[in-house]
Amino acid sequence: MSAQKYYDQITRVLEKIRSTQMERIGKAAEAMVAAIAAGNRVYLFGSGHSVIPVQDIYPRYGSFVGFFPLYDPRLMWFNVVGPGGARELLWLERTEGYARVFLQSYALDAGDCMLVFSHGGLNAAPIEVALEAKAKGLTVISVSSHANATVTKATHSTGKKLSDLAAIAIDNCVPPEDALVDVGWKEKVAAGSTMAAVFVSMALVAETGARLAARGVHPPTFVSPNVAGVEKDHNLRVFDAFTQKLFERRP
Repeated sequence: MSAQKYYDQITRVLEKIRSTQMERIGKAAEAMVAAIAAGNRVYLFGSGHSVIPVQDIYPRYGSFVGFFPLYDPRLMWFNVVGPGGARELLWLERTEGYARVFLQSYALDAGDCMLVFSHGGLNAAPIEVALEAKAKGLTVISVSSHANATVTKATHSTGKKLSDLAAIAIDNCVPPEDALVDVGWKEKVAAGSTMAAVFVSMALVAETGARLAARGVHPPTFVSPNVAGVEKDHNLRVFDAFTQKLFERRP
């Protein structure tokens, strides 16, 4: 049964992350803890389907203020063709120069972190976000397929791939083609990178939260209103804390 094949394949991917990437996940979490505990920010970026782990980190139940997702609807698809279509998005995220303009709207400072998701690690948008963040002194953390980086040539004019630019490069442990299941066609089906990236993102949230707690740091945290004892305005206060943090003046 192909559904079982997908389960088996994605389980192997997650097990490989567990057995080979936990040290890097720990280092990334420590960098995020240092940023959040000091009142700085952990920025999150992904384009195309790699926006999914960004959305899953914040705002979600179990996540906390300190994470700052960078969303641009022009770098996501919300249609198949036409306005917001996938072809248009793919063209823009491969076009050099746009990401630098996009980042002009955000106050990136040394002491912050930039977490960048990209399965292939080749497109201009994630590479230029990493380049700009690195130039401004941020700690760059990447989540991408290192197998893909091994077998492909760089397409950006710098000759760099995303994992080349990261201070901490986490491997999503997914093969270059992304799809995992052979159903007898030339093409495999059922992608693995999203499951892998979301697993890594939640592992980072868990480890960062645990290390903040160990330091006695407790940022405002989203919680399901279905949990007994949660005040009705709890999550509204979390949004308020995020908004205050977003617009605070920094030296």
